[in-house]
Amino acid sequence: MIYWAPFLHFYQPPTQQHSVLKKISNECYRPLFKMLMQHDNAKVTINMCAVLTEMLYEHGAKDILSCITNLARQKKLEFVDSAAFHAILPLIPKEEARRQIELNHKINSYFFKDAYKVRGFFPPEMCFSNEVANLICSLGYEWVILSGVACPDKWPQEEIYNIPCTKSRLSIFYRDDIISNKISFRNVDAASFISELINLSNDKKDIYCITAMDAETFGHHIKHWEKLFLGRAFEIISPTEGSKRGAKSKKSAKNLQSAKIPPVKVVTISELLSKFPKKTSKPPKSSSWSSSKDDLTNKNYYPLWNSPDNPIHNLQWEHLNIAFDLLNEALIIKDNNGETARFYNISRELLDKALHSCQFWWANKGRNWDINLVNRGLILQEESILNSYKAIAASGLDRKTERGFFYELTAARELANEIRDQFFVA
Repeated sequence: MIYWAPFLHFYQPPTQQHSVLKKISNECYRPLFKMLMQHDNAKVTINMCAVLTEMLYEHGAKDILSCITNLARQKKLEFVDSAAFHAILPLIPKEEARRQIELNHKINSYFFKDAYKVRGFFPPEMCFSNEVANLICSLGYEWVILSGVACPDKWPQEEIYNIPCTKSRLSIFYRDDIISNKISFRNVDAASFISELINLSNDKKDIYCITAMDAETFGHHIKHWEKLFLGRAFEIISPTEGSKRGAKSKKSAKNLQSAKIPPVKVVTISELLSKFPKKTSKPPKSSSWSSSKDDLTNKNYYPLWNSPDNPIHNLQWEHLNIAFDLLNEALIIKDNNGETARFYNISRELLDKALHSCQFWWANKGRNWDINLVNRGLILQEESILNSYKAIAASGLDRKTERGFFYELTAARELANEIRDQFFVA
């Protein structure tokens, strides 16, 4: 048996425009979930970042949330947890990372009710470190999905690696980066993909393969890819599905069957836990799903979000660290109600959103570059800093102490100006 566990990552930043969200919903989300409902053998594991869940509700896309809930209740969809606003967990303080994870679970549980059952965890951009492993293990998650580049041992096909963590053990699932990227960039069709799975089996009794990519690949980035790839793959795997949906799919299924291939079964990732033995492994490498082997050799583990060679990244994180400092001080001095609490609460909500990854991803000149998306993230950081300082100033601190925090506010202003100056440097 060949077990295929497809994973899809759903996310939009808190700064996303309504018109763009509407376009993605119509091109991707609605057709994708409709397709999954139509195929009896369809199964998928998904991460839905809570920021997107809230945005879909607020922008009138409740039908999408209802469809997701129904798929989960039919056992065709498995949820995993993540960070609410898609923060890069290894790069932020541990308590901020914990807050992002707990917020994600709280918000999604509110919208998806009892259908929101999770066993696994998706770190945004698959950015991983041993500290993140210990955190998610301490929160009770059984497994984490990572990029194949993080694998330190022989490639697992017949066993599931696990590592010791703070309180127990954590199972590690690695996505097949090569096959996943072929799907993401339309370098393979459904029949060829199934053939690749068969080649991977290499006469082994049972194996598994995990593919993972952005959900927006299907229909938004590649038009009708949810039908042309995912739907077609489900049809080829199941002769019944193929016979329902046309001669081409039926012929593909028949050709594969006549070759006496092992059957392919679509499963959720958690289902793999009961089908394969576990084996202790070395800890995964610190990495992301955009890290190359050269990046890891150079200890540039998260190159698109915090590269030492990127001056904008350096300025962004210096600015964000001031936001952390001022918010923590505002927390210490705030009263239970009144001005300090009001401004602190505003700052706290803004900083949750200001941790989203897109502002760093789009700050890579020559690769991913969009000054407006960088600037939108910077504005959220600035507004958090402004409200933290206002909470501090309203607390009645002595003038000398308050002056020290004013210097931090001034430094943040200078950093923000330096970031924006980089917008005009060739």
